[in-house]
Amino acid sequence: MGNEQKILQVANLIKNSKHAIALTGAGVSTPSGIPDFRSPGSGLWAKHDPMEVASIWGFNAHPETFYEWMRPMSELMVKARPNPAHTALAELEALGKLHAIITQNIDGLHQDAGSQRVLEVHGHTRAMTCIRCFSQSDSKTHTEKFLAHGTVPTCEVCGGVMKPNVVLFGEMLPVSVMFEAEQETKKCDVILVAGSSLEVAPAGDLPLVAKKHGAKIIIVNKGATAVDGHATITLREDVASALPKIVEQVKRG
Repeated sequence: MGNEQKILQVANLIKNSKHAIALTGAGVSTPSGIPDFRSPGSGLWAKHDPMEVASIWGFNAHPETFYEWMRPMSELMVKARPNPAHTALAELEALGKLHAIITQNIDGLHQDAGSQRVLEVHGHTRAMTCIRCFSQSDSKTHTEKFLAHGTVPTCEVCGGVMKPNVVLFGEMLPVSVMFEAEQETKKCDVILVAGSSLEVAPAGDLPLVAKKHGAKIIIVNKGATAVDGHATITLREDVASALPKIVEQVKRG
């Protein structure tokens, strides 16, 4: 079956669904210039040990190492804009065909594209929390100073180190967000996986939870995933190309 025929089938599943949701990963943001974590050579883990630079233990011991590693990523995220994949998902929601986006991404590009119900299971970079007094503040000023001078962001209340509100290795996922994501997964009848290898639990397990509750799985991803064998349709295509085509077919009614 060719990709064009698969796109038609995906569009029909979404059009006929009563409660479709999406699960997105790093592959949705790579067309916006934000690298993923696992691609050989270009992924963020290609040159760094994640347990050293992106664990809560590493952060507490050497926050300067985390920020040094994070700086190139922060520069890219400040400049990044939504791509056609983000826009297509926002359009599906506006059409009433998508009820939630569960995302593993921390960049906020879904919201920038206009999506309203976004469940960020790995946190986000819009705010920071002091690891000493736990006061929170908007990230913008901290990020601007950090990118300009390279200094570790510190708390204006107590002088402690500020940590972005992202989930590092060794931290729990945000409980309320994950609860909502699980509830959406259990009541959906279609789950559209876009740009995720589904290698990271527990978010990567959600498609199988959805299938257990009767949902159909659609996977749009360049590479193979561990859930391919359980999917109704697997589409090997760039999400920034495939998702707008799916939306166009949905709109044709």
